[in-house]
Amino acid sequence: MMRFVGVAALLMSVSALAVGLNDTGQTKCYDGGGVAVSCSSTAGGDGSAAPRQDARYGRDAAAAAWQLVKVGAGSVGFDYSKIANDGSTLVASAVLGTAATDWACTKDNVTGLTWEVKTTSGLRSNAYRYLWYSSDATRNGGNPGTFSSAGVPDTCGGSQGVIVPSGNPCNTQNFANAVNAIGLCGKSDWRLPTQGELLSVLHFGKTDHIQVDDVYFPNTLNNSYAWTSSTNALDVGQVRIIYNFQGSARYTTKSQYTQFYVWLVRDGP
Repeated sequence: MMRFVGVAALLMSVSALAVGLNDTGQTKCYDGGGVAVSCSSTAGGDGSAAPRQDARYGRDAAAAAWQLVKVGAGSVGFDYSKIANDGSTLVASAVLGTAATDWACTKDNVTGLTWEVKTTSGLRSNAYRYLWYSSDATRNGGNPGTFSSAGVPDTCGGSQGVIVPSGNPCNTQNFANAVNAIGLCGKSDWRLPTQGELLSVLHFGKTDHIQVDDVYFPNTLNNSYAWTSSTNALDVGQVRIIYNFQGSARYTTKSQYTQFYVWLVRDGP
């Protein structure tokens, strides 16, 4: 079962981020008829039919005015740096790879979070899907989800058997354990993001396909849902998922028949 939750309400949860808050990526204003236009005193301005619009304020507006200083780079107000397999910071032109100094993760210089970058093969392949499972009672909301599911096909290509005991099922905890076991980007504290953390990288100003900066987050599949760690307080058998095409969020059950995309995150440098 899924229930839609408005984006505006969910964006409020991002304020819990410890370091900073990303802007939305929105750079257009809208006139009284709902048509996208460049921002001006009569379009989004205080005296307009739809005043004080998002695109007139914050990091995105500063970037549009060439007044935003970034640590790294990224579209509009976003600020990202590429991180290597060995944990070092790379130049913006670095490419994905498996060597120690190849790009493997992306750090958000605004929120301070670091994200895994998906690949097209191997352990972190974008083709793989997972059941939601967490044995950590401090994080699972009182319901650990589904460790394994009899009769459900292998949805992660047996990739975890190389790192964790062979035959381990495709669930979110096993995937995080496998990534931590290899010390991705020099760290071993990778985890599922909260709904606020995952929403923080969504680029709501994009209209082409996936709502993320695809220069810094390549191989993010179009029209896919991603798990978060955020359990429904009113029904601990449900957890939040984010739809990356629209940026919308829904609750879905921690079911033995429900497998979704996983995009791991960690705190700090």
